Amino acid sequence: MALHLRELRKAQNLTVPELSKSSGVPVRTIEDLERRGDGRVSTLIKLADALNVTLDSLCRD
Repeated sequence: MALHLRELRKAQNLTVPELSKSSGVPVRTIEDLERRGDGRVSTLIKLADALNVTLDSLCRD
């Protein structure tokens, strides 16, 4: 699974701390996800909701 988290976050002009605040996901977790490219579904759902995108668009290759 490849995440498009960094691309989607930057496209919305959000910093990692801003996304953290709106999603409830810790900054460190977001940084790790952007680096590793995979994570727990429950965390990815929170991030997709905060970015107003589908989980599919966040995770699809």
